[in-house]
Amino acid sequence: MVEKAYKFRFYPTPEQENLLRRTLGCVRLVYNKALAARAQGWYDNKERVSYKQTSAMLTNWKKQEDLDFLTEVSSVPLQQGLRHLQTAFPTECYANTNFFSGRAKYPNFKKKRNGGSAEFTKSAFKWENGQVYLAKCAEPLPIRWSRQLPPNCVPSTITVKLGPCGRWSVSLRVNDTRDLKLKPVKKQIGIDLGITSLITTSDGEKVANPKNLNKLHKKLRLALKSLDRKTKGTNNYQKARLKVARIHAKIKDSREDYTHKLTTQLIRENQTIVVEDLAVKNMVKNHKLARAISDANWGEIVRQLEYKAEWYGRELIKIDRYFPSASFRGASLTKRCSNCGHVVEKLPLKIREWDCHSCGSHHDRDINASINILRMGTRVGDRRKGTPTKKAAGLAVSVCGATVSSEGNKSQRTGAMRQKAPNSNARESRAVSRIAASGGCQLIGFTSSVVLPKFI
Repeated sequence: MVEKAYKFRFYPTPEQENLLRRTLGCVRLVYNKALAARAQGWYDNKERVSYKQTSAMLTNWKKQEDLDFLTEVSSVPLQQGLRHLQTAFPTECYANTNFFSGRAKYPNFKKKRNGGSAEFTKSAFKWENGQVYLAKCAEPLPIRWSRQLPPNCVPSTITVKLGPCGRWSVSLRVNDTRDLKLKPVKKQIGIDLGITSLITTSDGEKVANPKNLNKLHKKLRLALKSLDRKTKGTNNYQKARLKVARIHAKIKDSREDYTHKLTTQLIRENQTIVVEDLAVKNMVKNHKLARAISDANWGEIVRQLEYKAEWYGRELIKIDRYFPSASFRGASLTKRCSNCGHVVEKLPLKIREWDCHSCGSHHDRDINASINILRMGTRVGDRRKGTPTKKAAGLAVSVCGATVSSEGNKSQRTGAMRQKAPNSNARESRAVSRIAASGGCQLIGFTSSVVLPKFI
């Protein structure tokens, strides 16, 4: 059983839009008041305010005369907003949380211009004849059903969202019990993510980067200049803001569409995919490449490959981001010859092709890196079969004819030239994480070629 969410556009009636906008406003108000109470409690008395305390505050807020409008909307989205806020702060029930575990920054106050969302659980909506009836709403939501839900699936949670560009969408969370594992294939590929070529596979195929932001960058720049000339708070400012938001939404939609089609095709045609776990958050700190890296959507590509591999019965192997530099004495996968293992001293980014001085092989920079990624991932992955996780820490692995160590042991490190492979009983590095495959999801049709056409 796989938990999935199906997202659809819907176009509410004036009565529904009025109720939903008031609901979003109340959710935003309750969230901000609870966050302010938590911050004040900590700075004043060094006390942590729990979800139970904020829920009691909500009851008192509803009794206040100036906040009596909170009773006019469903209480479920208000409670869910408090639960979402709780995930940022640790308690006995929420030990692994976002902010205190370092996965996210301190939560910010919600703003009206960003739209908002409201989550409805089973007690706050009704699913009848394939239609959604929200609490305190007599008519069903006029959803544009672009696809059907899996058979015999009833939504467990419904989230209504208003985007900054004014678009309404609804997300239905269901438990899919279908088993749609794909037929196993023998093909394995390594993937090197880049900017000029979005991905380069070990087969020698390159998928061009669509560069969705560049296509609308001029239009976006003019819209931002127009917004900057408007006075904040005026109607003209709101019109200009919506125009900028719509352009951003168009860029986002085209980027997501291309990424979903690409990742689904890769999962469909390959049994094992090896990728490098990149630190995208650190890489975007380079102001010269930040925009290009963000537009390439590397993090989302890896994330989609991860969960789709579980759904479709495929295997994804991720090489730890510190593994190549630590084991190759600072030599990246790009600098190492995939034929003999020789490492060149310098290889600037402007050099896209190079010849190995040791064996004379001619290499494409990206294809050479993807071949090294595939060999490293598959060899370590094969050796870890049947090995307990607690023993998967270790010594040496063989990549491109060279023996490398993930723990940095100088006695086990070797030079850049060719070496014999280690014994098969050597323990492996924990730098490679294997993601097992199970579950399924409906596929989208594609061409057989890896190189995708232009979708935009």
